[in-house]
Amino acid sequence: MKNIRFNLCVVSMSIAALFFVACSNAPTKDTQGILTGRANVLVDETVAPIIEDQIAIFESSYTNAELTMIAKSENELIRALLRDSAQLAITTRELTEKESEFFKSKTIYPRTVRFATDAIAIITNKRNPDSTILADDIIRIMKGQEVTKIKALVFDNANSSTVAYFRKLAGVDKLPDQGVYALKGSREILKYVKENPQSVGVLGINWIMQPERELVPYMEHIKVLGVKNQQGKPGDDGYYKPTQSNLALNLYPFTRPLYCINVQGKESIGLGFSSFLHGERGQRLILKSGLLPDSIPPREIIIRN
Repeated sequence: MKNIRFNLCVVSMSIAALFFVACSNAPTKDTQGILTGRANVLVDETVAPIIEDQIAIFESSYTNAELTMIAKSENELIRALLRDSAQLAITTRELTEKESEFFKSKTIYPRTVRFATDAIAIITNKRNPDSTILADDIIRIMKGQEVTKIKALVFDNANSSTVAYFRKLAGVDKLPDQGVYALKGSREILKYVKENPQSVGVLGINWIMQPERELVPYMEHIKVLGVKNQQGKPGDDGYYKPTQSNLALNLYPFTRPLYCINVQGKESIGLGFSSFLHGERGQRLILKSGLLPDSIPPREIIIRN
């Protein structure tokens, strides 16, 4: 009887020891892996809402993953990435050759994945009688020319990707001194347009499709304008809004790609999140957000007799 008790005691202790070892070897947030670990994610402020959703779903699916989103303007974001302030970045452009060479000089080889197409919406107050606008009008204002029906064109930030987009489109190096204003974020655009009926705002479509709770009251006073493209370009035959179908057909003029830039090592959570964004679940979230996914998720159709 004593031998039996002794053997049972030994077995119990062995099981406890194995359980302890197994637990101690289990991955945690301090364990770096494709689906475990911590990382900072720099995000272009103009697309922050959809990335916030993506991070929430990713973390709920992989409980040992912790991603901290840091929203910044494009210029601030790139500078922070070069300073090693984060391991991931969500941008509307790829790294330049000079920026890539900087990382390579530190034996870091950035991995860039395109995962969506974003639309830059043009909005105004519902009290404004106009429901359409010409792309040429936006370009004229960016060049400092007067457009009678537009009293103010407002952007989120002087250093934002949307400002860079329209500066490049208009072929100008800086914002004009009159008629164009840079505020302090996308939230401020919605507030400004609500209070100034003759103004026109420029912001990422995701802020309209997925507004924060505090911004919902402002949305009741906002409408999205249809845009007619420049002569000779797709979408020059009518006025198109930034719907997913118009993005897919290349009819809406103001679109741009979204990229995930990973500057971590191979076996890192950065690689895992990047794969998630481009995978089926991430692409379905993009589809629901109003943006255009890089690859359209398949739909299963069940046919019953």
